[in-house]
Amino acid sequence: MADVLDTALTLYLIAVFAWVVLSWIPMSSGHPLGKVQYYLDRIIGPVIRPIRRVIPPIRLGGGALDLSPIILLIGIQIIRGLIR
Repeated sequence: MADVLDTALTLYLIAVFAWVVLSWIPMSSGHPLGKVQYYLDRIIGPVIRPIRRVIPPIRLGGGALDLSPIILLIGIQIIRGLIR
């Protein structure tokens, strides 16, 4: 059971990385990667939103630094370490 959970968390970790990278690339929703980004948003959004409420993006001039994906990745790694 622990192996299945570890594999699922590893796949989610990869999905978070892909979600972050795709967020840097401007594309339309009709683009094939836009569809991937849409589904990743549906998978990662419900988990990342509560983190963003606690730790909102830090404003830096005209942009913002969103630390919530980093917090999520650290949390996933901690959970993976606990189940091993």
